[in-house]
Formats: sequence, C-alpha cells, structure tokens
Amino acid sequence: MAEIKTETILSDPALCIDHAGEGELLVFMHGIGGNRTNWTEEVELFGDRFHAVAWDARGYGGSDDYDGPLDFSDFARDLIRLLDHFGADKAHLCGLSMGGRIAQDFHALFPERVATLTLVSTFTGFQNFSDADKRKFVEIRQKPLLEGKEPKDIAPVVAKTLCGPDVTDEQYDRLVASMAALHKESYIKTVEATTMFNRTAELEDIAVPTLLIFGEFDSLTTPEMGQEMHARIKGSEYVMVPRAGHLVNLERQAEFDRALGDFLDRHKGLAS
Repeated sequence: MAEIKTETILSDPALCIDHAGEGELLVFMHGIGGNRTNWTEEVELFGDRFHAVAWDARGYGGSDDYDGPLDFSDFARDLIRLLDHFGADKAHLCGLSMGGRIAQDFHALFPERVATLTLVSTFTGFQNFSDADKRKFVEIRQKPLLEGKEPKDIAPVVAKTLCGPDVTDEQYDRLVASMAALHKESYIKTVEATTMFNRTAELEDIAVPTLLIFGEFDSLTTPEMGQEMHARIKGSEYVMVPRAGHLVNLERQAEFDRALGDFLDRHKGLAS
C-alpha cells in the first residue's frame, strides 16, 4: 500500500487533497455528501501504480469555502487547476454520484484532458428523476438546514437512504461521519446548483474509455440508470456490484477495486 500525503494546494479556493504514488494521474471525486476520506483505501491501493489523488471539492472537508453562488462547472474548473498543478496533460477520472457528474462536465468542457472515465453511482441530470424523487432529494438534504438544523442532524437520516441491505455498522458510521462534516452554507449552495445541472445531451460525445459501476440495491442512482447511460456511451463497460447500495466502494470494496483495477490496467498509458 502506498503512503498517503495530505496537502493543501492552489488558492481562491485552496483545495485539500490526499495523494500517493507517482506516474499517471488518477483523480477520485466524492459525492455531494462526502469528502476525500471516502476514497482512502483506493488512494492507498492505486497509489502503487498511479499518482492517485482524492480531493475535497471546494466547500468540502479541508478545502476553502467561497463567496457567492456556485456554478456547477466551478468544480470542473477547479479540476483543470489540479491537473495543471501536477503538470498532467491528461488524467484518469473516477467520480461517485456528484463526482461522476463533475467528471461528465469536465469531459464536456475539456475532453482533450481526459484519459479515461469511471462513473460510479451517478446520473446526468435531475430530469432522470420523478417530481416526487426530486422533492425527496432536496427536502431531506436542504430543507432541514434552511430551517436551522446542522449537517450532523440530517446525516443519519440521509445515510440510511443510501445504504444497501448488507451495510455494516462501521460502513454506516463512516458515511454518517463524512456527512456530519459538511460545510453547511457551501452544501446548501451545492444542492441548489446540482439540481439545475444537466449533461444528458453530451453522453454520445464521450469518446474515451468509460467504465460505469452501479450498486444492485442503489435506490438513488439505480442500476437501470447505469444501463441507460451505458447504452448511450459508445464502447463503454458496465458493472453492477451485487448487494451494494449507493456507496459502492465503501460497501463492496473488493469487488469495486477489482473492477476499477482491471479497467485501468487495460488503459494504462493513456495519461502518460
């Protein structure tokens, strides 16, 4: 296992990262309720053969908050700053949920900087959800905070909606801890921005090797959503992880890491 270093890079806003290893850049991006620690095991593992990086997106974890509203593509612009910081012409991108949407947006804006895409438990836009599911997503995440509660108050409730049937107490507690650490004001802005973001039209434009990983029992980003994306991304690969919920890499680490490792090993060299 590679040794992880925690570092703060860049400015306006500064970004906190965990990284390990050297070679081709591999970037892990967390979901809307997560942070870089959701990827600790992957940074250690893949740091043996890549320069593996997990970030705290702006307004998350050890990264800076920011003034004004969030344009969802601010995340992609931060990612290009990260690549430039490390002198990487291209990177392998792996994003879960919101992180997968950032990866899609980044490819749409900077396709020449993408070596491969791994899209995990993600979707293209909220037009994929029913009106009831949209309301539920916003109400359990944003409404209590606007009414005065703190992230730690909503964390146990939201976490339960994301877990598969076999989640362990340790896995659940880890998810709750990452949600309890959210920056309240930045999180509210992120929920607002993410509900208006849509990259559905660009799926057919993805021309890099792409892997989609979804959990069998994910009720938020269902396996059917993954299969629909797979059908629209030419040459993509699709893996459904049995018994997993939304946080596939936390609940079924061995299966997830094997699928990702096999894919990346076949495409190593594209980001050199």
